Amino acid sequence: MPTSWRYGAPGSLNPAAVNAFNALVHTIAGQAESSWAIMELFKAKFSGGYSRSSSESWAIGDLHNSMMNASDNAATFISAFWDGCAQVHSEFPEIGLPDADIVNQILFEHEVPFEVRPPALLPRNLQTRISVMANEKTIGEKALTLIHKSLDDADRLLLEQRARPAVQEILWLLETVSTAFQGQDTGSGSIEGKYFNEIVRDLRRKNQGTALAEALGWMSKMYGFLSSPGGGGVRHGTRLAADVSPSMKEAHLYCNLTRSYINYLLAELAEVTSQTPAPPVFGKQR
Repeated sequence: MPTSWRYGAPGSLNPAAVNAFNALVHTIAGQAESSWAIMELFKAKFSGGYSRSSSESWAIGDLHNSMMNASDNAATFISAFWDGCAQVHSEFPEIGLPDADIVNQILFEHEVPFEVRPPALLPRNLQTRISVMANEKTIGEKALTLIHKSLDDADRLLLEQRARPAVQEILWLLETVSTAFQGQDTGSGSIEGKYFNEIVRDLRRKNQGTALAEALGWMSKMYGFLSSPGGGGVRHGTRLAADVSPSMKEAHLYCNLTRSYINYLLAELAEVTSQTPAPPVFGKQR
């Protein structure tokens, strides 16, 4: 998980969710020769230290208290439970443990906005991201690696709740993908532009009246808005006093729109290069 979650306030668990996890611990402990030992193990995880209870009945109550006290930070609570399961697996391999699906079901049922994807704890993304399909034969291995790295970086920034840099990253990728059209013959002339706006204008001019021209217009409008200091303010800076930065829901919108545009450009590129094969050049414009 991002380190900031350990020190910040990423959200809490309600008592019902805590009780559901407490019940899981009891189910785990019930399989052991000494359920007391399992209770103490999990209690230490949630309390951040170790102080043995005087009896098993006291351990049950102390464990629940430790879990309630730890519930102020949902992220570290989930991490403590998962760490406890990992230690049980190591020390008591015969005990059956809940998997990520069981944990995630509890989180979902109790509206806790996280999910476990071992080895990571991630915020539950309420918006399904659009996958980018790239033809390796069309763009080449290096370009494919660049695309996947940039997309992964954007996803990571979204998960870290860093909206502005996430949009910056994927907008840069849109610019970079557009450079693959440099020198390509569209059937009505080759593309001479060097930068995003030039390439888009040239492509639109040579494809008037087509869906491509319309889509390029949409891309250009979004790009212009996000590049404007008084608009999205993510590409070429913003006015400090205005504090312009996209919200997380806006960031997801921009990222998904840009992913769909990248998909469309890559599909168009595949069609163009199948007619006049030529290796595209991907250039950074940062």
